[in-house]
Amino acid sequence: MTRYNPKDTEPKWRQAWDESDAFRAGPPDAARPKYYVLEMFPYPSGRLHMGHVRNYALGDVIARYKRARGFNVLHPMGWDAFGLPAENAAMERGVDPKAWTYDNIARMRGELKELGLSIDWSREFATCDVEYYGRQQAWFLDLFEKGLVYRKESLVNWDPVDQTVLANEQVIDGRGWRSGAVVEKRRLSQWFLRITDYADALTDDLKTLDRWPEKVRTMQENWIGRSRGARFSFRFTDPARTEGLEVYTTRPDTLFGAAFVGIAADHPLAAEVAASNPGAAAFIEACRQGAVSEAEIETAEKLGFDTGLKVRHPFDPDQELPVWIANFILMDYGTGAIFGCPAHDQRDLDFARKYGLPVRPVVLPPGADPTTFAVGDEAWTGAGALFNSGFLDGLGIEAAKAAAIARLEADGAGEGATVFRLRDWGVSRQRAWGCPIPVVHCPSCGVVPVPKASLPVAHPADIAFGKAGNALDRHPTWKHVACPACGGAAERETDTLDTFVDSSWYFARFTDVEAAEPIQKAAADYWLPVDQYIGGIEHAVLHLLYARFVTKALSDAGHLSVREPFAGLFTQGMVTHETYRKPGGEWVEPGEVVIEAEGRIRRARLLSTGEPVVIGDAEKMSKSKRNTVSPGEIFEVYGVDAARLFVLSDSPPERDAQWSNAGVEGAWRFVNRVWAEFESQPAGPHAADPADAAAETLRRATHRLTRSMTEAIETFRFNSGIARLYEFLNLLREHKAEGASEALLAERAEALSVFARLIAPFTPHLAEECWARIGGEGMAVFAPWPAFDEALTREAEVTLPVQVNGKRRWEIRAPAGAEPADVEKMVLDDPETARRLEGLTIRKVIVVKDRIVNIVVAG
Repeated sequence: MTRYNPKDTEPKWRQAWDESDAFRAGPPDAARPKYYVLEMFPYPSGRLHMGHVRNYALGDVIARYKRARGFNVLHPMGWDAFGLPAENAAMERGVDPKAWTYDNIARMRGELKELGLSIDWSREFATCDVEYYGRQQAWFLDLFEKGLVYRKESLVNWDPVDQTVLANEQVIDGRGWRSGAVVEKRRLSQWFLRITDYADALTDDLKTLDRWPEKVRTMQENWIGRSRGARFSFRFTDPARTEGLEVYTTRPDTLFGAAFVGIAADHPLAAEVAASNPGAAAFIEACRQGAVSEAEIETAEKLGFDTGLKVRHPFDPDQELPVWIANFILMDYGTGAIFGCPAHDQRDLDFARKYGLPVRPVVLPPGADPTTFAVGDEAWTGAGALFNSGFLDGLGIEAAKAAAIARLEADGAGEGATVFRLRDWGVSRQRAWGCPIPVVHCPSCGVVPVPKASLPVAHPADIAFGKAGNALDRHPTWKHVACPACGGAAERETDTLDTFVDSSWYFARFTDVEAAEPIQKAAADYWLPVDQYIGGIEHAVLHLLYARFVTKALSDAGHLSVREPFAGLFTQGMVTHETYRKPGGEWVEPGEVVIEAEGRIRRARLLSTGEPVVIGDAEKMSKSKRNTVSPGEIFEVYGVDAARLFVLSDSPPERDAQWSNAGVEGAWRFVNRVWAEFESQPAGPHAADPADAAAETLRRATHRLTRSMTEAIETFRFNSGIARLYEFLNLLREHKAEGASEALLAERAEALSVFARLIAPFTPHLAEECWARIGGEGMAVFAPWPAFDEALTREAEVTLPVQVNGKRRWEIRAPAGAEPADVEKMVLDDPETARRLEGLTIRKVIVVKDRIVNIVVAG
């Protein structure tokens, strides 16, 4: 018997798949069902990690399965290739970012091919291909023409060393993530996409995405943040100030609990106060140096500055409220001004306690005593009835909101309004390695779009990356151009597009990568939406939100018919590994550590010196903590299929999977056991015999396995399906070929044929070798998914518990599916019934088919 050898087997079958062009998607065919499966495409960092292996193996299972079910499958691959890492490499190492990127792509492509993925490589592209970003520029101009692109001054995070705008996520403790410089707030002219025009649709259409995780839909809904409330104006007590101070609130019901009015540090009123008040100016400057992201603002200390201005309460003109500048109010939400109700908002409460402002509760919790209820260190944000609130007293929260809005409208002070937390999408980036924005700035004509006939606006070949800042802005010739409108001297826009733009439509380009237009509509109409999209939960908000917006905008621009890009979404867990550190805190790689176990106690030491190592928690594999495992090293020792099998079987795919050598060794043993079963099967044909009990047992088990595997793949319960494969392999070993009857050998041959096809999505190389071993027609990759007979998936017999007056007493075996009357007769004829019920009178026998028997007796 030959030993399974993945080093020879796996490359052989990958070559066979390539030569047969096995994974090329067929042309659009209305008569054939299509299936588009796509994993979020990778950034070409240069090396695969085990997280990549898991992510792409998940998609590959689905793609191979659907192909076997007769679908026309599109399973493409591309590269999210623009961005700062390449530009940083250019500055730090003096390399060309384009060459660095394409070198990394070549390396990772080879590693992905080694995984045996069923990818249609004929559709591969990188977002830094001029053929791709040139088409992106074309649809960008279409959105420009529709008014969805605009330019305005915006407050940004500016890194004075790298001389670039940073996203909030790139600011860590007030410093640039790469340079470490203190980040400044600057006003710069930036390009924006009007995503807020689609805020209602982006919210409402979440209800149609019933194959998305509920958690992701909730995260998107919260990010968009649609809220219904009131917009109204406070009148200043100073009669010279005739303009009111407009605020927006989602809780107009709590107006009688107002203790102050707060404005953002960059509110126009704050600037007016600061012009004559050095204290206010210093406070505003401190706010600009403070927290930048909403998450940081939420957790930062709540600070304020009393402007000295006062406003009148809209429902009680005799009550005056102080106006404060506050560091936790955002100018780009609502009006940049709020009223503070400390009793029922934790931020307002923290602020009020710090500055000695009154805390007046106006929502009474259920069951609380209105004469004694008070708020301590925690605001009451739950349900209740209004009190201490004049005409709102006794109303529930929602009724009080409606009544407060009605009074504001009746008084002419305000109106009901819907606002969104979502802000327009700032897409300007001050870096060269990105998609150039296709506009020209002309002294005479202003902003002029580049004519489509002049696209693409490509990078110059000689970009110099030796200095910080935008290399395009420093280029001596590239930015100087004639104005397309008047022909005069003008300059190109040197900002490039956010890389989220590049990934907001790539799935549509995959439907026809050779089209002259950005999206070939007929191909897109056939393939879209993506039937199954797979990626990490970390992209649950921004990438998915931007892709949904761009899809809607491109649909309105005539490029697409669909309104939502991804019909199904699956967010996989991470691959984790234990961390190891020397006593001094230095991280140690797993390959440098030897683990010693003594009972439940595990110790680690350095392989080289024997010194002790501290075993830490299992965390996401990362270079910084040196807890990564090289896929190539695993492939070399165990083969690709064993690695695939382990990452798919370790846990449900939506949960984190902890890598362990013992786990992959177990998968490797399974591979060899499978091969041994196929090797042991003697050549046929063999004569079947329906009366052979062992053959019948195996036949029914084969049909049950097929049903289980089908259900497991359809529901992303891959680990459960693999567990059934292990169980079936044990059954095959029990019904071994050696000494078996002809009937059993015949049934084994059928079972092995089915088994080879069922493992093909998980261990495709092994499946091909097994398929060839039993003489399967063609290659397993082209073999149809096995069918199952529902009748044969049911057990021949079932065990029914027998209850007496509702209490379980014994069991009886009955044919599966037996009618209740037949089961009742079996029970009454059973000697056990007579023995146990001696002296009792049977009043009734209740049979629940295939479930239970209940005998009602009287003493």
